Amino acid sequence: MSVRRGVARLYWRLSRWTLTGQKLPVDGAGILIGAPHTSNWDFVLMLGIGGEGDLPFRWLGKHTLFRGPAGPLMRALGGIPVDRRDPAGLVDELVARLRDGKPFYLVVTPEGTRRGDGWKSGFYRIARATNLPVTLGFVDRTTMTTGLGPTIELTGDVRADMDVIRAFYADKAGHTPGRKTEPRLRDEHPTA
Repeated sequence: MSVRRGVARLYWRLSRWTLTGQKLPVDGAGILIGAPHTSNWDFVLMLGIGGEGDLPFRWLGKHTLFRGPAGPLMRALGGIPVDRRDPAGLVDELVARLRDGKPFYLVVTPEGTRRGDGWKSGFYRIARATNLPVTLGFVDRTTMTTGLGPTIELTGDVRADMDVIRAFYADKAGHTPGRKTEPRLRDEHPTA
């Protein structure tokens, strides 16, 4: 057993949260949606999910998390810094990483922790560009459960794909339920 898996198992024994849901293959690759993402505590839960499954995963985080002494730790935990002020080229960079290197699961939180008018579409564009499946990870405060839900293949029909995603997250409350954002892309039509 790896140290990472051992720490994760200890965390789940001590936590009030229950890990549930599906398992993913360790040697696979894909996009993992982390939602509802309503608190920075979701990060701890994500580390626990990845550690329990010993999954090779990377995650996106605001570039300020990677400054100073925390930077090496964040990178060692799988972090990829994102400068929100200049996100140009991020999707292309991530597509290249997913195609060229060792397979990994990319954890994306399309809603962020700040309330907005919908989800960011990067996860959708990355999944379509790489033909990778999307796994719906979740946090649900009402049941104190977290884990991985179904894995779906995106069809390119944005509205239909997002209807499937909305249906899954409809009863998930997030760590801080008042911050939940509806899973809706700004431009839900077939050519998005």
